[in-house]
Formats: sequence, structure tokens, C-alpha cells
Amino acid sequence: MCIAFNRVNSRNGSAWSKNGFRRMEFHKSQNAQLFVWTDIDPAHESDFNKWYDQEHMEERVAIEGFSWARRYRNLSATARRYLAIYRTENIQTFGTAAYAQAFQNQTDWSNTNFARMANTSRRVMHVPLQGGFGCGAHAVLVTLPDADADLQSAASALAEVDGVLGFHAMVPDPELSTPLPSEDTTQRKLENALLVDATHAAAAQAAGQALLSTFNLSDDRASYFELMWELRAEDLKK
Repeated sequence: MCIAFNRVNSRNGSAWSKNGFRRMEFHKSQNAQLFVWTDIDPAHESDFNKWYDQEHMEERVAIEGFSWARRYRNLSATARRYLAIYRTENIQTFGTAAYAQAFQNQTDWSNTNFARMANTSRRVMHVPLQGGFGCGAHAVLVTLPDADADLQSAASALAEVDGVLGFHAMVPDPELSTPLPSEDTTQRKLENALLVDATHAAAAQAAGQALLSTFNLSDDRASYFELMWELRAEDLKK
């Protein structure tokens, strides 16, 4: 999960630092998540969305150890229109009998839509670092070609961007990141990434630019999304 900003004033511990900017606190994490970023043939897009929204999200979030799932639609002029992320308590969740049962026994509707996916990136990610709080209406995903990039520097880069709620870092697990059939394995790269939640599109754009500048990356390393919806495990227990 995400934790709250600490907006610290050095004099009295109030909501703001002396210079008026929020300081985004971050912490190390044992969380993990499944990350699926894909395209879909427009001819099948309606059924694809129904499958995700009426079956697949609920199936995955119902697995023991899953905390929540979110779907995003890409607003950028890049490939892969849809992003889904599924947060788990830890990386061990992906080795449980419950997850294996779901992964190895897909429904017919699932298998139909898996076959329709294109240019898919499926990764099981460690979430070693996260900060801030909340789930924003907009987000930016920045992929990092340098595996040794200092992920903690993201907190400093984002601290002064108005409208940023939080961020988390993702590091792929090579053994668990089994590719789906639609991924071109000859071009496959396992890259670290940062996902930032923001309250509005301009904030996501500003956050993306701040991270691109911090890590000296080209513009095509940032993709901008709108949140479609979120499902939390506790929603299924009501």
C-alpha cells in the first residue's frame, strides 16, 4: 500500500517545511505486484474491457495475498493502450498454491482475450520503495534503462511537484516474469520502473518531466495514463 506524505516543519512539525514545499517521505517495502501492459485489437476492445471489468480483476484480487488491482488507459502516443497492476503483500504470493491454481486454470474468456493481446509486457515486480499516499486520477510511468539508477532520488524529484500524491518503484523478478504469448521475447527487456500517482493530467506531466530530467532520459521513457478503476480486496468481503 501507499503511505502518507510527511509534510514536516522543522519548528513545530506542522504540514509544511520552511520553504513551503512538501517533503515526500519514502520507505522500503516488501510488497510486490503483477504488471501487465498490453495492446488490444480495436475490433475486440469492448469485449476485452468487459472481461477485465466483469471477471479478471475480481478473480485476481480474490486470491489470498492480493491487496488491490488498478486499470489504466494510456494517454500517450505510444504502444500498449492498457495497463493493469495487481498489488500483493509480498513476492511469495506468486509462489502459492492459490496463485498457481488461478494461473494454470484460466477461464475460456481469459484464454480468448489472452490470445487477442498484442505487444504485451507481463512482469512480476518487487516494490522495494514507495512514498506518499493515495490513488490519483492520473499517473505517469517512467521506465529506467539503468538497473543501478538511484530509485530514492525520485522522492526528491517529486517533492516539489504540485498535485503528486505518491510513487512506487518496481524491479522485475526474472524468474517470475513469465512472458505471455504476445510478447516478442527477442526484444524483451526487464527494466526497473517508477509509477507516480497524481491528481490531474498536468501534475502527471510535470512529474514525468521531473523524473526524466533527474535520470537524464528521453521523452519516450515516460507514458501518461488515466485511472479507469480500482478494486480492493476488502471490497470483495462486503
